[in-house]
Amino acid sequence: MTRPLVTVITAVYNGERFLGEALQSLFAQDYRPFESIVVDDGSTDATPEVVQAFSKVRYVRQANSGQAAARNNALALAQGEYVAFLDADDLWPPHKLSVQIGYLQANPEVAYVLGRQEIMLDGIDTPAWMTRDSVFGDLDGVPLVSAVIRTDVLRELGGFDTSYRYAEDRDLFVRVREQGRGIGVVPDIVLYRRFHGSNLTGSHRGKHPLLRSLKAKVDRSREQGEAANEALR
Repeated sequence: MTRPLVTVITAVYNGERFLGEALQSLFAQDYRPFESIVVDDGSTDATPEVVQAFSKVRYVRQANSGQAAARNNALALAQGEYVAFLDADDLWPPHKLSVQIGYLQANPEVAYVLGRQEIMLDGIDTPAWMTRDSVFGDLDGVPLVSAVIRTDVLRELGGFDTSYRYAEDRDLFVRVREQGRGIGVVPDIVLYRRFHGSNLTGSHRGKHPLLRSLKAKVDRSREQGEAANEALR
């Protein structure tokens, strides 16, 4: 059976410190075929030089516009049937793609699949806001960045909302659930997620954008209800 192409998207901004390790973990995957697209969101460090060491990476540079815009830029170029996201400071175990693509092929009703993570603390203590989930007991639970999603689903949803400077993946999760599409979780560790004190997620601990996304969902439901009532008049 021919295995489908997977597009792996890495959105990076000033990621010279860890990007090389991240890409090494990608090319150590036991799954083929995949394509790697790195979108440089206007880095001012040696990020371009790090990418140049990987001849099979497709490198795209854009003016600094945020992670959502960078991911959408890569999505427009993606040729794979599935899309996965590798952040520049994270690592993948070799089986990540095999496990999650296998799950999606076995469960065609599922739009995307998540997996467990193992936290790596680089020079920092465990953040006070980081708790363990109630299912697996893992620190910080099941991360949305672990997702592998069907490309057609992501495009039907219009990609990521570029008005979010972070947590755009949570907004996407809300929109997937809103449409009644299935979401799966595998019990395998599929991500080694590094926290080093400068992570985008960890640096925003105020009012979470998820609240805005949920409000938008309520507003859309209200508008649909009003439209339906108007049609019945």
